[in-house]
Amino acid sequence: MNIYLIGYRCTGKSSVGKLLAANLGMKFTDTDVELVTRANKSISEIVETSGWDEFRRIEKNIIRELSALEKHVVATGGGAVLDGDNAGYMKKTGIVVWLRATPLTIRERIKKDHGTKDFRPALTVKGTFEEIDEILLTRNRFYEETMDYYVDTDYLDISGVCRDIIKLIETVKEKR
Repeated sequence: MNIYLIGYRCTGKSSVGKLLAANLGMKFTDTDVELVTRANKSISEIVETSGWDEFRRIEKNIIRELSALEKHVVATGGGAVLDGDNAGYMKKTGIVVWLRATPLTIRERIKKDHGTKDFRPALTVKGTFEEIDEILLTRNRFYEETMDYYVDTDYLDISGVCRDIIKLIETVKEKR
């Protein structure tokens, strides 16, 4: 069984994923980092030279490959759930946890993140900060359809989010 973390940018998927994997004795993979490694370009460069469609194609291959593995915590890209195949791979091979945050929290976290320029190019012509409400409005239904559980990350630190996810997983194991 794998654990997949989904959600918008800066909801904590990568940070939580690393700690969660360490706490559970699992391996951790961030699909965005894996994509950058494979392409040997930053996400911004991939999008500028090849477009979002190529980014999503590579991302889909990575998620498909990871879903064939066991005992991985996977931090997905914020838009991974837009592809029904990705959602299917995740749901068939693990538990999907949606890390939620309000637009205000996301904006504050993006401002503090020094990797935003290379790792989080704007998704629309509006720009990174101005597009958050609109993109969340569009994506929330995909997150809801894909997730098994959610954790609100607004007022929790990374350890708190991990504790909540571990409690969810223990509950799932008890029910099986």
